[in-house]
Parts: sequence; structure tokens; C-alpha cells
Amino acid sequence: MLFTYHAIDQDGHEREGTIEAPSQEIAVSALQRRSLIISAIASAEKHSLLNFDLSFLGRVSNKDIVIFSRQVATLFEAQVSVLRAFRLLASEVDNKQFATILAVVGDDIQGGSSLSKALARHPKIFTSFYVNMVHAGEESGKLPETFVYLADYLDRSYELVSKAENALIYPAFIITIFFGVMALMLSLVIPKITAVLIDSGQEIPFYTAIVIGLSNFIVQYGIFLFIGLVAGGFYLWRLKKTAQGKFIFDSLKLQVPFIGDLYKKLYLSRIADNFSTMLLSGVSVVEALDITSSVVDNAVYTNILTAVSMDVKGGISISDSFDRHPEIPSIMVAMTKVGEETGELSKMLTTLAKFYNREVTNAVDTLVSLIEPAMIVLLGLGVGTLLAAVLIPIYNLAGGI
Repeated sequence: MLFTYHAIDQDGHEREGTIEAPSQEIAVSALQRRSLIISAIASAEKHSLLNFDLSFLGRVSNKDIVIFSRQVATLFEAQVSVLRAFRLLASEVDNKQFATILAVVGDDIQGGSSLSKALARHPKIFTSFYVNMVHAGEESGKLPETFVYLADYLDRSYELVSKAENALIYPAFIITIFFGVMALMLSLVIPKITAVLIDSGQEIPFYTAIVIGLSNFIVQYGIFLFIGLVAGGFYLWRLKKTAQGKFIFDSLKLQVPFIGDLYKKLYLSRIADNFSTMLLSGVSVVEALDITSSVVDNAVYTNILTAVSMDVKGGISISDSFDRHPEIPSIMVAMTKVGEETGELSKMLTTLAKFYNREVTNAVDTLVSLIEPAMIVLLGLGVGTLLAAVLIPIYNLAGGI
């Protein structure tokens, strides 16, 4: 986005101009690093019906972060300085928004900020997990290895999550089409056939009467039903934004047959992978638990990890604390216990992460292979039953003529 600004420099002179930045906050930060005191700043872009804000199209994707992490690791291994690496990447990145952010990070580093603090100023791009990993790399002097860990982790995480989500897109699409077809038939097709049956004067079968009644309800009150569904959907969306609502939805997500088991394995894989990656990078156990709880993206497991962190601070072992929560499977408790006793906790967690990755992959493959025929059968039965309920009386009427 383009911003216009009015400011005062160190000599007391008024300055004005424009600056390109992905957000006003970043624009202000960039101007302040130029030793300017900002008196006013506003967007210079005009908005109209024909001029939409398309900044979301330039959002920074997980793929951008993975490629960036690998490039940083390579540059560090080639003994390129942090500042020069960020200047170079800012000029080479295709995503303009990401390029601007990297340039701002470079300015912060040039101004004396550490890399982790510079990245922390952009939480929408670099998560607390990412920032703390970089901080651990700075403390241990293993920044190149840390960025390799980050790229590998993000790559695994993205592949696993996208595979699980893509497996659920197909059934959601089929179910939407199913209800759409049923609604169209009940509101447009069935009423015309119903008129023929009523005019014939013959006795209407019970199952046909049910279909006719449902069709009449859709025709007469369909608009109110639609408004109610929209209002209900909006209410649920707002409820999900609250802490209590998120916990309810996340709990229900884990209880759905088969799908819930898939989500459990996905979250357990994320926990083990996050935890092991941070421990390998030198992050303390308590800090690793706290950060993992914030990025697991499920309120149920977030609460569990927060409780485990509190237990560990109180002197309880991780495995004993895990054992208090039925959501943590016994195999994870046992592997964690072995890791604690042998001093190879990160190695055991890595093994667990690989195990659950395979479990999620197998579950997704099974789900995909079963869903397609099941959805086709469901769609055929629904439409077929609806048509049979009204066509059979018509055939009976034709046969009696």
C-alpha cells in the first residue's frame, strides 16, 4: 500500500512524501528509523467500486517462508552476514509485501536490533515458534542449522495440514451440491408434479405426502429458512471467535467419528514435531511447551500443554503430566517417559512425529478412497428417493387410465 506522510526531521524542518509498505504500522516504523517525527500519515490509495483492495493477493504464504528459510540457511553457511543476507533476499523475493517486510527487518538489524527481535515485530508473518527458534539459534551460535530445522519443519507441517484439509474439501463440496440439488427439486420440480397428482384425485401415498409437505414448506417458508441459516451461521462464526466458542468447536471436532481421529493424530503430530524441533534447537523444555501450546491451533490441546507446562514448573515429569490427560495416548506417554529416562527426549519426540505423520497420511488415504463412492451413493439415493416418491403415483395413475 502507498501512504502519504507529514513529518519533522532532526533539524526541525517539515518533510512530506510517500512510502510503500504493506501496512500503516510498518510504514510508521520505517519512517521512525529515518529519524523522522511523524505528524500525520494516511493511505494514498483511492477506493471506489472499481478499485478494490487486493493486498490479500500478495499475502505471504507458507511456501514463501519455507523458501526464505532455506535461502537464509544457505547464505549463512556461505558466511554471508545477516544484514547482507536480508538485503539480498529483499531484492530477490517476488512477493512485494514480503520483500518490503524483509527490507524493514534489514533496517532494524542495521539499527542494532537482533534478528529475532526484528522478526518479532511482524507476528503475522513470523510466529512465536519461528521467532523463538531464531532466538535459540542466536544464543547457541547455530543460526544456519536453525533455519534448516525451520524450513524442514514448515515443509512437513504444510504438507501434512494441506493433505488433511484437501481430503475434507471433496466431501464438503459433494454435501453442498447434494443439499443444493435437493432444495432446487423441492422448490421447482416437485410443486409442478404435485399439481398433477392433486388434479388426478387419486389417493396420495404416505411417503409421497411427506415429500409434498416438505416441498410446500420450502416454497412457503424457504426465504425464512435461508435467513435463519445465514443468521445461525453468522452467530456460530462469532461464537468461534471467542475463547469459549473455540474450545467448544475444537472439542466437537475431536469427537466426530473417524474425522475426529484424523484430527487427533494431526494435532499429536504437530505437538511432537514442534516440541522436538525446539528442543533440538536448544530451547528449554518449559519454553518449548509454552510455545507449542500457542501454535498447536486446538484449544483442547492448548489447555493440556499449558497444564503440562505448569506441572513441569512444579517438578513433575512431562510423561507423568501427559498421563493425567486422556487425550494424550499411552504410546506418547510411554515414549516420552523413555526419552526422559535416557536423555533422548528430542529423539523420541521426532520418532513420534514421524509415526503420527504416517498415521495421518494413511488415514487421509483411507478417507479419500472411501468418501468418493460413499458420496456418489448418498447423492444417488437422495435424489432417487425423492423422484420415486412422486413418480410412482404418476405411473400408477397412467396404468389406471
